Amino acid sequence: MSEISVKAEKRTISTKGVVNQARRNGTVPGIYYTKGSEPISLFVAESSLKPLVYTSETHLVNLQVEDQELKSILKNVQFDPVTDRIIHCDFLGISADKEIEIEVPIAIEGQARGVKDGGIVSVSMHKLPVACLPAYIPEHITLNISDLGLGQAIHVKDIKLENARILHPDEVIVVSINLPRAAQEAAGLPGEEVKEPEVISKGKQTEDED
Repeated sequence: MSEISVKAEKRTISTKGVVNQARRNGTVPGIYYTKGSEPISLFVAESSLKPLVYTSETHLVNLQVEDQELKSILKNVQFDPVTDRIIHCDFLGISADKEIEIEVPIAIEGQARGVKDGGIVSVSMHKLPVACLPAYIPEHITLNISDLGLGQAIHVKDIKLENARILHPDEVIVVSINLPRAAQEAAGLPGEEVKEPEVISKGKQTEDED
């Protein structure tokens, strides 16, 4: 897995005015936390976060705070509901010998057989929660759908990972090949229950004073 270095400054003043001004200047307030240590309030350049947020891969983060280099992952991100800009971030400190839980992006590859029969590819999940040691975090989970026919699906139980566990029920559908709704209705078939697209975690609601 690739690593990305991110520079951060300790945030000593966290009043609403200071935080809002920092955001206007392109700086994002954040928190670094790890078990057994006091959280560290931070300011991080928004431009430094974009390679971690707008990507289809998982990365380890070398968080550089003053004279410290803190190994971490970007755990949560909060976005502005109007502008969609990043307004808060959480970094979770990691240890090489301690298992962590992290969401890993799913990458779909191949042309499903069922598409040639009029089906469409329905992706129900774009990330999967995984537990493993930091050294074994997958950059992404690749699913080849070439062998999927019409009405077939890949479930969580069908996905095998080395040195990692998927933290999701086995029967959950990740990707499936289905007839379009109009075709189902024309054929008199019961309509497929539509599942809301998975929302990428945007983190817990965080007060400006955090």
